[in-house]
Amino acid sequence: MLDAALIKECADPTLSSAIVERFVEAAGSADPLAVTVRQGGRTILTPKAATSEAAIAIVRQYAGSAIVRIGLTQVPAGIGVTDRSDLKPDLFDPCLNLKSGTAIFAKVLRIVAKWYGNPKSSEVEPQILGDAIYAWKMGEFEGVNIFRAPDPGRAMKSEEPRSTERDGDAGIRPPDSGDSKRSPKSNDFGTAEMRIDLSRIEGK
Repeated sequence: MLDAALIKECADPTLSSAIVERFVEAAGSADPLAVTVRQGGRTILTPKAATSEAAIAIVRQYAGSAIVRIGLTQVPAGIGVTDRSDLKPDLFDPCLNLKSGTAIFAKVLRIVAKWYGNPKSSEVEPQILGDAIYAWKMGEFEGVNIFRAPDPGRAMKSEEPRSTERDGDAGIRPPDSGDSKRSPKSNDFGTAEMRIDLSRIEGK
């Protein structure tokens, strides 16, 4: 379980502590130095890193040829980065990783909520959260790269996710962003403003 102080200090302020904990538990890693590499639908075994320098060396080895997820939130490596030398060990800092990961996940959650029509009913909110977590894991929603997709509710955030306005999950990694073709309905996210209270999404 994430430390409450870490969540308060570092997580995106638009997400409740319960959502952050659920997100990291379901889609993240307990190891802040975790590196997950997937290529051609398969997970590539990599040495367990003991330091952030060792972890970033693994990332640089596979960046551009595989899908690489890193740290507590398993955020895609290389967001907004075009040169692998720009990948730094501080990407594995728990606070920075939680900050960037939850900021991007908040955008994913808004995209999914908008697709549902931004319902006010609390009954559908666990499904929205579940679909957002699934989209994060797979890297896409409705056949669209979830990390490249525009944010439908920027005005609701106190700060922007780091470097999401460029190439999203693409960065210096391959163009495919996930292994699933799961598609609930359509790729029309609509145009309505965000109305759902994300702080109430605490279901499993």
